[in-house]
Amino acid sequence: MSLTTRGFSGRRREPDDRLPPGQTLVQRWPVLSAGPTPNVHTDTWDFVIRDEGGTEHHWSWDQLLALGVEDITVDIHCVTHWSKLDMSWRGVSLDKLFENVETEDAYVMARSYGGYTTNLPLEDLLDGQAWIAIEAEGEPLDPEHGGPARLLVPHLYFWKSAKWIRGLTMMPTNDSGFWEQYGYHLYGDPWKEERYS
Repeated sequence: MSLTTRGFSGRRREPDDRLPPGQTLVQRWPVLSAGPTPNVHTDTWDFVIRDEGGTEHHWSWDQLLALGVEDITVDIHCVTHWSKLDMSWRGVSLDKLFENVETEDAYVMARSYGGYTTNLPLEDLLDGQAWIAIEAEGEPLDPEHGGPARLLVPHLYFWKSAKWIRGLTMMPTNDSGFWEQYGYHLYGDPWKEERYS
């Protein structure tokens, strides 16, 4: 496995109620990846939610955008101890994608182009808490940051905001994703420092 890290230059600040414990404030957005960057084009991009009955709900790039793109400003917190505050994004709320998906399952496995996975409780993706992000800081998402689209779940550590998102699979139990299998916490709340299990 290869690990890419670029752009990390942080500075400590005086205590800030928006900075979780153990975090360092950064101005630039570091690049962290495990493995190669997939080459995904919007003309072939497809997003799917697969429910417990095996029904697949698909959206093309144009269908995703037609649901309505929102402006979002959130703080993000990486498990590697950096935080970036007031980061501007544009994306589609997962509430819109789940409008016509019926499920009894309480968990999802987020799946990415390139094979990455991460597990999340469904309730953490709804009620205005998560998006399929397509822009960051006024620009389309670069591939190294997960473009053309990544999951954005800002209230959890950033490994839960899967890059190169391609779909969500409903699950009855909280099965481990990629990093969780290597000892990362199943949930990842930065305010509780849930870095590792």
